[in-house]
Amino acid sequence: MFERYQDAAADAGETDAPRFSVEVTADGRPTDIEREEADDVVIEQITSPFDPEHIDIDTRTTTVDLLLSRLRNDMIDLAPDFQRKAGIWTEGKQSRLIESLLLRIPIPSFYAAEKKDGSWAIVDGIQRLTSIARFVEPETVGADPLKLTGLEYLRNFEEAGFANLSGKLQIRLRETEVVVHVIRRGTPEPVMFNVFARINTGGEPLTRQEIRHALISGRARTLLAELAETEEFRRATGYSVVGDRMADREMVLRFLAFRMTSPHAYRPGDFDAFLAEAMHQVNRLDSAEEDRLRGEFLTAMLAAEEIFGSHAFRKYRRNQQRKSPINKALFEAVAVNLAGLGDDDREALRQTDVLDAFAELMEDAEFERAISVGTGDARKVRKRFDAVKDLFEKALSEARGAAEQ
Repeated sequence: MFERYQDAAADAGETDAPRFSVEVTADGRPTDIEREEADDVVIEQITSPFDPEHIDIDTRTTTVDLLLSRLRNDMIDLAPDFQRKAGIWTEGKQSRLIESLLLRIPIPSFYAAEKKDGSWAIVDGIQRLTSIARFVEPETVGADPLKLTGLEYLRNFEEAGFANLSGKLQIRLRETEVVVHVIRRGTPEPVMFNVFARINTGGEPLTRQEIRHALISGRARTLLAELAETEEFRRATGYSVVGDRMADREMVLRFLAFRMTSPHAYRPGDFDAFLAEAMHQVNRLDSAEEDRLRGEFLTAMLAAEEIFGSHAFRKYRRNQQRKSPINKALFEAVAVNLAGLGDDDREALRQTDVLDAFAELMEDAEFERAISVGTGDARKVRKRFDAVKDLFEKALSEARGAAEQ
């Protein structure tokens, strides 16, 4: 079953733990989250075909000054809690962008989605726009002023701020023309996601959760962040989930999605669209529903840590010492099933050796594939949720039988 994985600890002399392909951080460092593989059959398959007539993209040539005006008047949404947007670029990289503008070198286009009120949600170009704003009008993005550093050509401008430039150069920057491709309001949301996923091929492409975050504003943004930052979540995941690419928020979203919609009610289709709709559902929750889901999430995190220990939400083989990476599909299946149990059942599971039984489940090749490849497939969703549910029920049944003897 594990033949397709290389031995992660071979060089260290360990032979009990497989090596997994993992996600990476914004700066290219490996994370502790297993990368999900697309099913070989559907890698290039269009699962949500749409009429091209539904794509309404308006290409506009505007100026830096007009973009800053939109920022000043809250007509551009930069999703202020989007950690990656503000922090992924170094001071030197931001400075070299400004240097390019001063040298009149064209910069890549911006992509935005138009909202109902006419404002723009920037999806591609957030770092570029943030860098420009930091230099020219830092107050529009609530950031410290950018001082130029690490320039390649205009070295006499080292440590210069916007105010240190001549009036001529200041006007040159403000009047620099840029291209913005705006997907007009009225374009169906699934079409927007599809378009942004296809054009999102730059050097630092957004993850699907980052695209969802950029396009869907509201309470969902902050609630996902709040739950991802809880001590319960961080402890259950071994403090190892790096949040700069929003993997932590996606994990929380997947939990909420399958608590609000039963895995058996999940229909074949676009898993990304399912998660997007879950964010809209979160935006519509009343306070009582939100409090219930928050409580269930925290309870599930505490139970997972106590039942599975350091191997919670990770693939596991008997006597395995080295931890595997966090597996998102396993996270949702285990957490949602734990949330659905009563307090007495969760307490009973704490007293049983569930981890050993889980190692036996991992010998099921169909289950292993359901948490590894094409995890958005409806059959695989049902397989992993049912398998984990059966695992818990069998453990509880054995615990009751032992108590009666």
